[in-house]
Amino acid sequence: MQMKLYRIAFLLLILSALHIAGCRKKPDDPKKCKDCIVVYKPNIYIYPTQTLNISVALDFPKGGRVVESIPTYGSGWNVTVTPEGKMNNQYDYLFYESEQPDEWQYKTGYTIARDSLEIFFNGNMNAYHFKANEIKDFIDYWIPLLNDHDYYHIYPQERPVIEELIKVRFSSAPEHFLRLFYVVKGTNAPTSLKPHVINNTVPRTGYHAAEWGVVL
Repeated sequence: MQMKLYRIAFLLLILSALHIAGCRKKPDDPKKCKDCIVVYKPNIYIYPTQTLNISVALDFPKGGRVVESIPTYGSGWNVTVTPEGKMNNQYDYLFYESEQPDEWQYKTGYTIARDSLEIFFNGNMNAYHFKANEIKDFIDYWIPLLNDHDYYHIYPQERPVIEELIKVRFSSAPEHFLRLFYVVKGTNAPTSLKPHVINNTVPRTGYHAAEWGVVL
């Protein structure tokens, strides 16, 4: 009987360890990370002061991996970028999607009616100092997709939170790097949230970069 209890305890210990390690998949592991959550369509915009050859790579401090990318990510991007932000004479931004632990902040945010989403994102992204082309890319892609609910809870994720889960490494680091993700949760009940206070605005001068993304 005692030996049976030892075996059960050992099995529970193994299962617990597997659950904790759920997000720590190797980058080339084809299996999805079942305990992770996807960040959809982060776009990284880069604006050097002169044409620049640069390598860009992603790190996941708490586990995770890239699941989609344009251009192909591989072990990182190597691109030539003009001051206007054009990459390899073809791309306006680096696109990727990734999965990592769901450790985003849910303490502060906004409740926005579906028909007010475009006005909200325009105003909020302007307040963070995103450029007109970056906001247009966001609006054009996301507004048509957010139409399944009457209201949406929107939780902004600023750079300090993002850096805990996803780091961007530049071979030549920009002077300023604006990062903002939104966790978006649809709801049909307009419950209020504790308002989010914008803490991280970034100058868009000199050699700078910006990134936005969405977590559903």
